[in-house]
Amino acid sequence: MLRDIRELTDSPEEYAEELRRRWGGLLSYRYIGRSYAQMDLVEEDNTVTVRRDMRDAAGGLLFAVLGISAPESGHMSDLEAVPNPVIHSCQILDPGLGVRRFEVVSEELRVGRQMGYSRAKIVDADNPDRALALIEGQGVSIGIPPEGLERMEANPLEIVDSPDLPPLWQVFGGHRRPDGRWGLPELSVEVASPDAALHVGPQFVILETAAIDAAAAAAGTDRLHGVSCHVMFMARGKAGPFRVDTEVVRASADTIAVRVLMHDEGVDDRVTTAASYVFRMA
Repeated sequence: MLRDIRELTDSPEEYAEELRRRWGGLLSYRYIGRSYAQMDLVEEDNTVTVRRDMRDAAGGLLFAVLGISAPESGHMSDLEAVPNPVIHSCQILDPGLGVRRFEVVSEELRVGRQMGYSRAKIVDADNPDRALALIEGQGVSIGIPPEGLERMEANPLEIVDSPDLPPLWQVFGGHRRPDGRWGLPELSVEVASPDAALHVGPQFVILETAAIDAAAAAAGTDRLHGVSCHVMFMARGKAGPFRVDTEVVRASADTIAVRVLMHDEGVDDRVTTAASYVFRMA
């Protein structure tokens, strides 16, 4: 089991060092290419360069890429809180065909003593009048870090776009199990948040992968674009392996809805995350 950073609250030096190690090693933002000026020692840049592995089989942007780029958990920085997501929703207005870069235009709505609310608009960075998606989210602070924490050196990954790039589910450790379900392995430092729980990034990736797979099987084609998703984080994923169960609901001839549940098999098969996805045939 990984160590929960909240155990180090009474030791500011150890806390800061552990946060640097965990933030620098977290795969989600580094692999997508998203930087945060409130955390990293970088100039503010809220754009993400789109690669082929960030698109669905029909060329549309993946929910997971948008969600990792704009988790919108109330603008709670790890320098000021120990944040934990509660609800995330995304509506895709434009699948983003031909978009080379997108920009996250984020807005803090309210931050209280424990709860925070924020939203974002995703636009084509080269044509800001082209709105791609709307995202809203809610987060909760589950701890208060020691004072005096400072921004950290960025540790980006240079991923060159190529048709040989592996799918995102493979990068984040996802796999199809012998029982046909999708899953993630036991928790590791690369996919864990500082509070020693499964980060939103791998959750977004594997939930969408399972939902697309189920929708494609029902539709007889994987040429599907995402329309909307809603995710509820009910419990922290603490051990793994993690299993995703799916339920397909076909609403019409060209629209398919999928409900998903993620279980932490290492903690009494506890349900950690529930989500619903709507796809439309391209």
